[in-house]
Formats: sequence, structure tokens, C-alpha cells
Amino acid sequence: MLRALLGLAVCLALAAPAAGFEIEDERLFAGAAASAEVRVLSTTDTAVAAPAIEAFLAVRPDLSVRYVMASSRAAFAAIAEEGARFDLVVSSAMDLQLKLANDGFAAPHASAAAAALPPWARWRDLLFGFALEPVVTIVSLRALAGLPVPQTRRELIALLRENPGRFRGRIATYDPHLSGAGYLFASEDARRSDAFWRLAEVMGRLDARLYCCSADMIADLASGDILIAYNVLGSYAARHAGAIPDAGVIEMQDFTSALLRTALIPVSAPRPDLGAALLDWLIGPEGQSLSGGPAAIAPLDRSGIALAAHIRPIRLDQGLLVGLDRMTRANFLREWGAAMTQP
Repeated sequence: MLRALLGLAVCLALAAPAAGFEIEDERLFAGAAASAEVRVLSTTDTAVAAPAIEAFLAVRPDLSVRYVMASSRAAFAAIAEEGARFDLVVSSAMDLQLKLANDGFAAPHASAAAAALPPWARWRDLLFGFALEPVVTIVSLRALAGLPVPQTRRELIALLRENPGRFRGRIATYDPHLSGAGYLFASEDARRSDAFWRLAEVMGRLDARLYCCSADMIADLASGDILIAYNVLGSYAARHAGAIPDAGVIEMQDFTSALLRTALIPVSAPRPDLGAALLDWLIGPEGQSLSGGPAAIAPLDRSGIALAAHIRPIRLDQGLLVGLDRMTRANFLREWGAAMTQP
């Protein structure tokens, strides 16, 4: 009997996802006739992902989806360091996802849906993009009270410099120490323009508030605690801007980075076949048709992103790994810290 109980305990431990990493939210979505479970680890807020999951279960009522939300760095550590067992990993941190794939943590996947992706939206047969969205700035137009709405980083710098009393302690951006996506956005900005470091210094002098995630920035902007949120995920801005009086969502005209939300099937997936089913649905016509609806996530082929001259997609290639080099990251964060502690 004892041997049987020990065996059962081992089986249960192997079947359950590791929970050593910090989980921000967890929810079970059950299909009408669920008999199997897909385990998803994701950085996307549950409320944003829910419409897509529910639509998937409408065509796969035999499944349920256990949706676990974590920060991008926690999700990376869960797979790379803690042996967490999920069938699909979804993240906005393209660099961390690419590192998982490059380091052998992603299982190969081949399907008609994967083959139909444009070359820039997949890396080998390991990592797949399913949504392309801009990284935007949100301002409270009412709070600007007639001041010009900035359309470039230089205009934003001028606005902040000329109105320090209005914006002190009331501008927000990601903390790149905490957020993998925030580090990616900041390092991409720095690579594209020297104006980023001038902006960082100005924000530092104005006691900018640093956040882990877009949703928290938007919540504080809606409450009036902050007036400007810099580098916010476009899907969150589209979903929540209606809660902000006279919100202005700005795609900076000097350049606006666009990220790929990516997904991979871990080599440790308990049910890689179910992870593949959800992945193919996301990158296929049905999943893509949700974009612009309640999911508020831009599809890969949205003409507004494909054609706009100011949009600069972040490339899904091994160049992303450079920023994850320990010394490169440490140097960047040291320079960032110096900018944020301006007198």
C-alpha cells in the first residue's frame, strides 16, 4: 500500500506544473465536453487572452485550458530553470522566447499553419509569432490642458522639459529590471535613437514611476495618478483606453517599435499534441480573425502595421540574444539607473 501511495505521489508531482516561480493569475477554462487539459504559461493578462481561449474551446469542446499568467522573466525561469511542465508558452518578450528556443527548451513543430507564416514571423521550426502589435505612448489629453500632443520623442522631451511641475512624478514607463518586455523595448529604443537616453534622463529628473506591466500603468493613468505612460503594449492600450478620459494613444512618428507575441511548445510538455493544436489555431485563420475584436491583439497581416512608414518591427532573429548577454545587460541597466537618478 505504501509503495502504491508513493507511486501515486510521484505521478501527481510529475503531472503538475512546477509552481516555484511567481504566478500572477491562474484560471481554468473548461470546454463543454472537456476530457483533456492544455496547460498554457503566458505573460498576457487573463482578461486579454480570455476571448481567444473561449473561441478556441468553442471549436474544441473536448478540451479545457489551464491558463497560468506570470511575468516574462518568471515564465522564462519556469521553463529554463525550474522544469515547469506546460504544453504551450506564450510571451511578449521575444528575446527570452528566442533564448529558450536557441538553448534547446523548445520542441520542433511542423504543420500547414506554421508553414503558412511569413518567414519573419517564425524562427526555424521552434518559435512562432501569432500577433504583431505596436509599442505606444498613452497620454491624458484632458490633463495636457491645451499643451501640444507629442508625436515624436523629441517633442515628448520638449513637453516634459518645459512643464516640469505638471509632469513631476506623473510619467510612467516599464522597469527594465523587473520586466523582460520592458528591457526589450528600452534596449530597442536605445539601439534605434540617441533621443531615448535624453528622454530617460528627463524622465529621471521628473521622478518617473517605474512599473512591471502595461496594465498597471494604464490603471494609474485612468485614475489620474499619472498623465503619460511611455512604451505600453498596443493591445492593452486598445482594450483599456476607453476607461481614460480623453485618452490619446500615440504611435511615435520618429519610430514605433512593433513586437511579435510568440509561442513555443516546450520539450517537457506533458501533451505537446494539445499545445500544437492551440498553437495552430492561434496562427491559423480562426485565431487571426479574432484580432481587432474583443481580444484587441493585432493580427500578423494587419495592413496598418504592414504599410505604416514609422513602424519598426523587432526582428525575430539571433540578434535578440545580444541584449541578453550578462555583461551587455548589466551595462545597459547601469546606464539606465544613472539616467533615472538624475538630480
